[in-house]
Amino acid sequence: MNVLFVSIDSLRRDMLGAYADRPRGFDYEVATPNLDRFAERATVFDSHYAGSMFCMPTRREWLAGVQEFPWRGWGPIEPSDKTIPQAARETGTFTQLVTDHYHYFQHGAGGYYEDFNAFEFVRGHEFDAWQATPRRPDEQLLAQAGAEDPGSVEYVQRAQYARNVAGLDESDERDFFAPKVFSKAATFLDGVEWDEWFCYVDSFDVHQPFHCPEPYASMYTDEDPRDPDLSFWPHWGTVDGGQGSIDERNLEFARAQFAGKVTMVDEWFGRLLDVLDERDLWEETAVIVTSDHGYSLGDHGYVGKIHMPMYDVLARTPLFVHHPDADSRRIEQLTAAIDLHPTMLSYLNATDAGDHPHGRSLVDLVSGEASGTHRDWAIYGEWGSGVSVTDGRYTYHRPCDTGQPAYCHSTSMINARGVFLPPEPKSDVTAGDYLPYTDVPVWRFEAEPVRRIDAPMVFDTGTDPDQRENLFGTDTVASERLDDLLGQAFDTLSVPSSFARRVGVTDDAD
Repeated sequence: MNVLFVSIDSLRRDMLGAYADRPRGFDYEVATPNLDRFAERATVFDSHYAGSMFCMPTRREWLAGVQEFPWRGWGPIEPSDKTIPQAARETGTFTQLVTDHYHYFQHGAGGYYEDFNAFEFVRGHEFDAWQATPRRPDEQLLAQAGAEDPGSVEYVQRAQYARNVAGLDESDERDFFAPKVFSKAATFLDGVEWDEWFCYVDSFDVHQPFHCPEPYASMYTDEDPRDPDLSFWPHWGTVDGGQGSIDERNLEFARAQFAGKVTMVDEWFGRLLDVLDERDLWEETAVIVTSDHGYSLGDHGYVGKIHMPMYDVLARTPLFVHHPDADSRRIEQLTAAIDLHPTMLSYLNATDAGDHPHGRSLVDLVSGEASGTHRDWAIYGEWGSGVSVTDGRYTYHRPCDTGQPAYCHSTSMINARGVFLPPEPKSDVTAGDYLPYTDVPVWRFEAEPVRRIDAPMVFDTGTDPDQRENLFGTDTVASERLDDLLGQAFDTLSVPSSFARRVGVTDDAD
């Protein structure tokens, strides 16, 4: 069995035709005909949630099956991890990575791409340290990117993007990142000579910056997309103050450019579907399409994905799975990002397909052979902050006490907060057998916790899909039941006692 895995970064579930509750947050329909046609032949998961956020933590869940956020933040593949490409090699399966997701190649990440037999890296997205010239790029690009100091040599600065795209033809979409990623993936599928293969396609789009070529830049706006007064890269935060402050004109423009990127990604994703059609690969290939998280564009008064509660616009993600032997169907049962790891192992006939620490295979759900409840709960969050749990309908969000310590657990001295920067040596550390899912000892060291919300929140997404009415303190039955679920999750995962104390959950785990 071949496996094609496609991640579309930051893709909002509520913008896709396969999900009946869209559009919310946008007052116009966004064209996604290719994702919609794929959904027609796939299993569509209606209640799928992210886990460890954001970006690389999700990829560790997918590739290594470890729900990492209770123990550590953004970091490398650990020596105790066995990645999917490692397991696939043992079955004689060729593995291919195609991505423009430059985080794989930065400080703070390691071991994610090295196990693939081959990889294609499309350079230049966001802060990718690629082009050295021009030192001062085009003024319009600098203005729209919000680059304040084009002479900076800091690790993370917006002028780098303007430098990277200075030579792009904005009238030719083939020059842009998603078209290049999907074109390379299509080329692999069209010419693959291996009998068994695993192709992992990770598109950084529709991630910021929302810089689009035509026709997509003008598709959802009457504005001039190259107006230097309009930013295609809004800052994260609250829309009405601070760093994220943004006027309505710029917010609408950002939404339109985001929507344009969604349609562009959809168009080029369609090239993969065309190759599957032309090569008649559907009968021998499992195809999985998902996203790591969503993105807020004014929802609940925020832009971005940090500094805000884990609302469903971030955490409830799309998931479509095609298997040659399964009929298309909709799955209402609760599933989680961590479940994709054992699912892919199973489809690859890996010898350790059942030996995963945290995920629960979706194979029986896709085939229609499942009985009983797949999950009673799914937890999600960012390391060192609060925690969220859902039963598939209600979501419960608990804040963290920043007066309680947060501990990183890793074989590396990772930067818990400065994830793109060179690691700083930690002196006040202990080493030991701290992880319940492996016997490999790790370092434990204290790092700064972060508070995303000030008080508990409970939402009934069945009657309140936009999560506007906080039921905590009024619906005591739901609140107590979700509190119990959170305790069950902590007990099942054996989360660190420091984490349990920080979020106010009584637990005796080590």
